[in-house]
Amino acid sequence: MDATEQFLNKHYTTMRIGRGPRAAPVSSRITRESFGTVTLDRVDLAFDMVYDADPLGKICLCVVESGRIETTTPGETAYTFGPGELGIPTPPDLPYSGVVHDARYTITMLEPTEIERLASTAAGSAPVRLTGHRPVSDAACHALIDTLTHLREMATRYPDGVPPLIAASATHYLAASVLTAFPNTAVTADTTGDRHDAHPGTVRRALSYMETHVRDDIAVADIAAAAFVTVRALQLAFRRHLDTTPMAYLRRLRLHGAHEQLVATTSGDRATVTAIAAEWGFAHPGRFAAMYRRHYGRSPAGVLAGDTGVVGHLMPQPPPVRKVDENHSFSGWDGTFRAPGRG
Repeated sequence: MDATEQFLNKHYTTMRIGRGPRAAPVSSRITRESFGTVTLDRVDLAFDMVYDADPLGKICLCVVESGRIETTTPGETAYTFGPGELGIPTPPDLPYSGVVHDARYTITMLEPTEIERLASTAAGSAPVRLTGHRPVSDAACHALIDTLTHLREMATRYPDGVPPLIAASATHYLAASVLTAFPNTAVTADTTGDRHDAHPGTVRRALSYMETHVRDDIAVADIAAAAFVTVRALQLAFRRHLDTTPMAYLRRLRLHGAHEQLVATTSGDRATVTAIAAEWGFAHPGRFAAMYRRHYGRSPAGVLAGDTGVVGHLMPQPPPVRKVDENHSFSGWDGTFRAPGRG
């Protein structure tokens, strides 16, 4: 019991625990995987544990495999989660208490700021927050459980730590999945201001920021802030003028970075396609190879092998947008894009 309480206090929050009324030997096992600031714990408590905890300060996703978990937060309805159910036991900013009844479950925690980096609320309002303890539908629940399983498996593939850009992409993927699964305050409808701001200048500023920070952990809200627009305006601008999304374009820039590294690597470097792909944020070697072949016409392994005849015949990587001319059109990687209503 003492060891369990010490772990919970160290890795979760200040928490007071005790045994429930059912007499049973105290047995507990907790294992942890992680990437970036995300933690993925598997918990097995073979007894009834009563708990009283301070605010977590994080979004906590709980998937129950067996047993059940009861949780209560001040001023809110008590919730019980049973086998196969996914829920958020408590908001990040509230204390909570309850009972874990002989349960096996997983706990995934991420910073609330991660969902704020993917969406925005109405201008001048508070940051995006989740407003419910349960997913919006069974389909959303199952999809998020699948995502959590996939991310846990991914984390175990890197015993020396998940590469930074893969960890960043995985965190964004998790945050986006949470926003899709749970009710929240994000604004998805276009406003008049968003449509007005979705002009070529927004794309130009965004691309300049993305080029400069291509190897950094950046999310769509970071790009929008650099372009001085909302997330929705940024998405509209990219769709209108480039027929893509900001994050898809960032992925193309990173693919180009990986391509340049493959071309520049010599046999003495002892680099592998998998290692270079991971360095640029591509976790799945097979998908990276398929994407690379689609854009460059050859396999990354062939390029890494140093076949100079291959490199000379590669399909060119589209360059980022550089400038807007006096007609409000701009050159991009798919040709010339013209602002609506111009020429």
